[in-house]
Amino acid sequence: MSLTVAVQMDPIQNIRIAGDTTFALLLEAQRRGHRLVHYTPDRLSMQGRRVTARVEALTVQDVQGDHFTLAPPERIDLSECDVVLMRQDPPFDMAYVTATHMLERIHPKTLVVNDPSEVRNAPEKLFVLDFPELMPPTLISRDRAEIEAFRLEHGTVAMKPLHGHGGAAVFKVTEKDPNFGSMFDLFATTFKEAWVTQRYLDRVTEGDKRIILVDGVPMGAVNRVPAANDIRSNMVRGGAASASELTEREREICATIGPELARRGLILVGIDVIDGHLTEINVTSPTGIRAIERLGGPNLAVAVWDAIETRIATRKAS
Repeated sequence: MSLTVAVQMDPIQNIRIAGDTTFALLLEAQRRGHRLVHYTPDRLSMQGRRVTARVEALTVQDVQGDHFTLAPPERIDLSECDVVLMRQDPPFDMAYVTATHMLERIHPKTLVVNDPSEVRNAPEKLFVLDFPELMPPTLISRDRAEIEAFRLEHGTVAMKPLHGHGGAAVFKVTEKDPNFGSMFDLFATTFKEAWVTQRYLDRVTEGDKRIILVDGVPMGAVNRVPAANDIRSNMVRGGAASASELTEREREICATIGPELARRGLILVGIDVIDGHLTEINVTSPTGIRAIERLGGPNLAVAVWDAIETRIATRKAS
């Protein structure tokens, strides 16, 4: 089948294609003969029941710096597309939430990936708390007394913004850290919402594994090891990627959460696991597909598009 696919993303000219999952999805869609159109979230509009965007027809090639061609912009009704890939990066702020409300108006007649209402209802550092038995001890709070009691109980902790991304503003705070007061003041001034305090996992130095699930099924993984003198393993923060297989514990984690991901219509999900502990469930714009393929694993964009096409074929047959 030939589909019309709109991709809502950050400006395509700014991406680094070697590690960009959205670009992997675009390459595979084009290989299958699907028509691609591109737009940024600021060009999304709603009037009455109509959700529109000013889009550019898009072609892609795997050559950094010459990786895309855009046609002149045109305004289209997104309900006339078969698929919308909602792939702009966080932060998960009110602009992001507003976009989910708008795209919810056209889903599922136009298949939005991931389901916009479920993306809105599954903030990555809150949704994971549905599975506390899989996690390290975790507190969501901005109450200083609660955080200090948590530190007294668990010792060294990691503190990070509730709606942060890419490893930004993640700190290791020791049990008697003299910087805690200043850290608390900084977070309280910077973030209006609660933040995450989590028991620190010493074995993060051995890696923070990103596992990609498609329709709730684990398809591949990459281990990300922090750079020297840094606790953050994100590749955008200098983490080193290496090929990885799933452990028995990681398969158990995937088997536990997989059915719920599928039930929610979350086709492409990336989870983070440190030393057998689930720490995040990433549903907004998960990455890792290109790193897995580069390290000798499968091209998981194939599995994603297989899942998308199956859903569309099933809907048209019903």
